[in-house]
Amino acid sequence: MTIQTVGIVGAGQMGNGIAHVFAQAGYDVVLNDINQDSLDKALATIGKNLDRMLSKGKITEADKAATLGHIKTTLVLTDLGQTDLVIEAATEREAVKSQIFETLVPHLKPTTILASNTSSISITRLAARTDRPAKFMGVHFMNPVPVMKLVELIRGIATDDETYTTMLEVVGKLGKTAASAHDFPAFIVNRILVPMINEAIYTLYEGVGDVTSIDMAMKLGANHPMGPLELADFIGLDTCFAIMNVLYDGFNDSKYRPCPLLAKYVEAGWLGRKTGRGFYDYSGETPVPTR
Repeated sequence: MTIQTVGIVGAGQMGNGIAHVFAQAGYDVVLNDINQDSLDKALATIGKNLDRMLSKGKITEADKAATLGHIKTTLVLTDLGQTDLVIEAATEREAVKSQIFETLVPHLKPTTILASNTSSISITRLAARTDRPAKFMGVHFMNPVPVMKLVELIRGIATDDETYTTMLEVVGKLGKTAASAHDFPAFIVNRILVPMINEAIYTLYEGVGDVTSIDMAMKLGANHPMGPLELADFIGLDTCFAIMNVLYDGFNDSKYRPCPLLAKYVEAGWLGRKTGRGFYDYSGETPVPTR
């Protein structure tokens, strides 16, 4: 299979990053969202990220122009039907993702590969709701996409070897490294990472330490570049909560129970950096702990 054109569903934090790296690698990208403002913001973000790379001497003005020239945007989901690869990067809700694939399927070429950027949802189950489970797999990029080198490749139970090999080659062409995972809840990275974050929230909830102490302890004591609560805000507390629920439901094991304090922050709409408040308040020049 030869991939030349790539459709991306969702122009948010992950979607615009995925569009960026594919366009920079020379693929023609069609970026879709239900909101024109989101598409405009995505292009602006890609432009800013390219400018940052330009200022560091990593790319030239010609590279920037070529990358932006590879990206087209659309509000019509079915416009992605004739691309060689479609990557869904919508919100982490299974019903939403399934509806996207069901809408796309009648408009796809027979050879089009379908992929989801899901961080935790069953690839096998999503694939089963399409007409091509053999040509469906998980392609989980890390955030921020242009910076992070890892991509998790997750094969559903029906994913064929040709699809896997094709996506392995694509990841290489993007200049990234693939980690192959089996289709179990949250795969590799988030199965290890998010329960650690959840445990940090329990440590806060139970009064063992405050926000500053917990993050400092892990940065200086475990050499983590970001503290777990700072990282939770960066990921999005709603995403962390969703992943913990997928783990809890998938394994029926109490060690994956989401911390009640995490649930409370999500209920309050304190979702981290994207809402301006989570375990830190981001309204000023310097983030301030909220607990």
